Amino acid sequence: MTATAPRSGTRLIRLLLVGAVLIVGLFGALSGTASAHAALTGSDPKDGAVVDVAPRDVTLTFSEQIAMGDDSIRVLDPSSKRVDVAKMRDLSQGGTVRYAVGLKPGLPDGTYTVAWQAVSADSHPVSGAFTFSVGAPSATTATVPDQEAGGGPVGTLYDTVRYLSYVGFILLVGGAAFVLACWQRGASVRPLQRLVVGGWVTMTAATLLLLLLRTPYTGSGELGDMFDLGGLSDVLDTKTGAALVSRLLLLGAAALFIAVLFGAYAKRVTEAEAESGTGAGTGSEAGSEAESETGSERESERESDAEKAKADLTFGLSLGGAVVAAGIAGTWALSEHASTGIQTGLAMPLDVLHLLAVAVWLGGLVSLLVALFRAPDIERAAVRRFSRIAFGSVVVLAVTGLYQSWRQVGSWDAWTDTSYGRLLLVKVGLISVLLGAAWFSRRWTGLLGERAKTDADAGTEAEAEEVEEEAGAGGGPDPERAGQLARQRTALATARKKRNRDADTERSGLRRSVLTEACIALVVLAVTTALTGTEPGRTQEKEVGRASSEAAAPAPARPISLTEPFDTGGAKGKGTLRFTLDPARPGANLMHVWIDGPDGKPMDVPEVKVAYTLKSEQIGPLPVVPERLAAGHWSTGNVQIPMPGDWQLQVTVRTSDIDQTTIEQNVKIG
Repeated sequence: MTATAPRSGTRLIRLLLVGAVLIVGLFGALSGTASAHAALTGSDPKDGAVVDVAPRDVTLTFSEQIAMGDDSIRVLDPSSKRVDVAKMRDLSQGGTVRYAVGLKPGLPDGTYTVAWQAVSADSHPVSGAFTFSVGAPSATTATVPDQEAGGGPVGTLYDTVRYLSYVGFILLVGGAAFVLACWQRGASVRPLQRLVVGGWVTMTAATLLLLLLRTPYTGSGELGDMFDLGGLSDVLDTKTGAALVSRLLLLGAAALFIAVLFGAYAKRVTEAEAESGTGAGTGSEAGSEAESETGSERESERESDAEKAKADLTFGLSLGGAVVAAGIAGTWALSEHASTGIQTGLAMPLDVLHLLAVAVWLGGLVSLLVALFRAPDIERAAVRRFSRIAFGSVVVLAVTGLYQSWRQVGSWDAWTDTSYGRLLLVKVGLISVLLGAAWFSRRWTGLLGERAKTDADAGTEAEAEEVEEEAGAGGGPDPERAGQLARQRTALATARKKRNRDADTERSGLRRSVLTEACIALVVLAVTTALTGTEPGRTQEKEVGRASSEAAAPAPARPISLTEPFDTGGAKGKGTLRFTLDPARPGANLMHVWIDGPDGKPMDVPEVKVAYTLKSEQIGPLPVVPERLAAGHWSTGNVQIPMPGDWQLQVTVRTSDIDQTTIEQNVKIG
């Protein structure tokens, strides 16, 4: 007889590979919708503003605390040269987050570009740019990166690795919890061992990659910068870098936990089962009744000691594993959404509980799936224990998820009006489908019976007896023949397990429903990972409300300043007019008019007149005759403007009895 490998394991691997490819594609699509948590809420000068005099510095205001370096704010002139000087200053106080950078003195007129980049408190990079003009807008050659911070190939790679770190955490924690709480005999089952160790390897590799990718992810966007040691040193000084290093240290402790779980603990469980299986045939048939009773007592004591040692080791591993798992989950809670916003003191521990419940439920689900396909002799009691634990995990998920939804979404409208709310609705829908599949699994679990010897068992055992008789009839030991017989016994055992598995309708139904749950869980995990990179609905609503308030509020009044050349056409008729109106709003205003000659010196003229007209409301012209204060200087402090609007300004300059000209300009007042 030749051994044939079971096809179920290959089929399971293919399904998981196809699922992984689909999830990566889905995750790529979802990550494109993600946006960071912090946002620019204001600046001075404002975006698009035109100022008369170059400001001494540029100030940026943000919605939450961010991390910025000395090179995080750049100001570029029209020729794309930097005009910011000195180090950036932190002007934050109270609940206002504000940073400023100084500018070179005496900047010429033109359009200036402000480009900024930072890392928000929940570890995501943010960036942006805006322009302002001095004097009047001009053409500019300044360029800023088209790619947003955290975007492009580096952003996709970073988000994918972050997804894999969640997968590794779920397999590691959920698999270990399944072994300790549901199926202790599974500690010596190779497929389960490979699953848990694979989760540890995946999470460790993902954490190392996240550390290396932080520099290009939050900075240049160039993949080659992941090996920049200077950038890595800067990352280690950040909250996210500290969280990743802490995660690596905890994974070292997890490696020791795994070694004990699949080494000493697996051996202890096997010994305890062996002790409990002996004793019935221990006494000698020829021995006295007293000797038989003494041997039975010794066996009972030995069995009790083995069970006690196993229980003590189980308790120690469970306690130590829970501490390590909570610590690893805490590295996410301390560096992502839970660490920012409102009620962080409550949000972070609840986030740890949420992550642990997810790992126990989904990781246990994958472990059960592996056991049903690769170790079909798993007991009914183990499946039912997992069913109860999974129900408890779902309850914890519901409670913590409701709180997180309230904290992050903020209002009913945000469920549909923000990208975070819409993604959360998708997650809720998927979890509803997942719970529906879990209901079918619980039904199959209730129908499970204990393993009984089937006709297939009897037939296979008969074949095994024939093999043994053939071995006994062969005379002396033949190494080649012994090896052939060993392979035949292995093939018979494999065939027996496969027949038992295929003959058990309830277990086949449970395998299908659990496989469906696992596939849906992969999609849920992808949506969850995308949510961690999306700006919460509560913050998005605040930004929309702030933008609406700014749009509805009238623009602050700014003094009007004009400089215009003129020519009356006569002798000494050329010169320059300078005009100011302060504060340029309804009510009383202070007006100044200066007349300079071609040489730039004050120039006296016989008459200067000013008029204001608001054509849209058919107001004016309103004449104003300023008072001469000095050579070439006229002023009045009582220019009454009745209402805001786009006014037409007319300034008439007379240089002789017959030579005069009128300069017209449209100005916005109020």
